[in-house]
Amino acid sequence: MKNVLIEQLSQITGLSEEERAAIEHSFPIRIFGKGHFLLKAGQIARDAFFVIEGCVRKYHLEDGEEITSGLYTEGDSVADFNSLANQSPSRYFFVCSENTTVAVINTEKEAALYQRFPRFEAVCRVEFEKMMGQKNEETEAFNRKTPEDKYLWLQANQPTLLQRVPQHQIASYLGIKPETLSRIRKRLAVK
Repeated sequence: MKNVLIEQLSQITGLSEEERAAIEHSFPIRIFGKGHFLLKAGQIARDAFFVIEGCVRKYHLEDGEEITSGLYTEGDSVADFNSLANQSPSRYFFVCSENTTVAVINTEKEAALYQRFPRFEAVCRVEFEKMMGQKNEETEAFNRKTPEDKYLWLQANQPTLLQRVPQHQIASYLGIKPETLSRIRKRLAVK
């Protein structure tokens, strides 16, 4: 299986064979089954993940109810950055919604890689800042939408997600009840 992190870094900056081998060693590819938790609330995050194939759902519990706040698919980074940075217990659960292949990005191995290849730190920092800026803008724009507009956005931008994730989790992600999602879907089907 090809390592997408190596492919992405190769597009940004040329990589030597030594650098490629170090990246493969530092960020191994793992396959997890549906229902596997990458992180549970109360645990301290040690790893971040890059989704190669599959889907990961981020949720927290509110009065015993699961509130979905993230759905991550191919090409997305998955992490509780607050828990990673502050070494504090996570508030969130990250669970594989289907069989999922990820690159595991361990913070200790990442630091060792940066020490061995200092240029990676600057490249990765710049790319991470770009990604976080873009993700924050997308999240803010998504959150300003009405539930119907959020659903339409998902339909236009991530249509397969609507088949891959149970409807009650899609409803939670949209901030509505499943019955409301059913009404939206019926209304849109009539149009």
